[in-house]
Amino acid sequence: MGRSRYKIVQQDAPHFVTLTVLHWIPVFTRPQTVAIIFDSLSFLMREGLKVHAYVILENHLHLVVQSEQIGKDLARLKSFTARTLISYLIEHNVKTILDQLAFYKKAHKDDRAYQFWQEGSHPQLIQSDEMMRQKIEYIHQNPVKRGYVDLACHWRYSSARNYEGESGLLEICKVW
Repeated sequence: MGRSRYKIVQQDAPHFVTLTVLHWIPVFTRPQTVAIIFDSLSFLMREGLKVHAYVILENHLHLVVQSEQIGKDLARLKSFTARTLISYLIEHNVKTILDQLAFYKKAHKDDRAYQFWQEGSHPQLIQSDEMMRQKIEYIHQNPVKRGYVDLACHWRYSSARNYEGESGLLEICKVW
């Protein structure tokens, strides 16, 4: 899981997770890059990952997720999406972002030209229903607090719509 001080202590319980693009570089400004995250989450969901809530912003995402092997699933998510997103950026010649991913890459990552994600994912065990509701509210209000939308359900890349009884871009699990 990288060099995070956060530890997963209960593998099969829901966890609040944050994944941040290296140096907060805005990569998720195109539907195609966001689709890579959704495709990877959908794949992992078919293999048992439960997504309770999510939001994807321009340079990070928050999730409440649960699985039998949450640490392994998060590592798979980060590894696959990093490779796929870097390939997308190379294919579309997004040189500015690629230069930044190379420049800010950690020195010990000498086996690659680019680093996509910041190390760690900061998993926080959800210890109660109240904490679950608080984290879901935080996730859904993130784009509102940033001034991107007036209502959480208006943010396209969020599970807020699912909790309003509408269809979202990703089917979520509202039972925990």
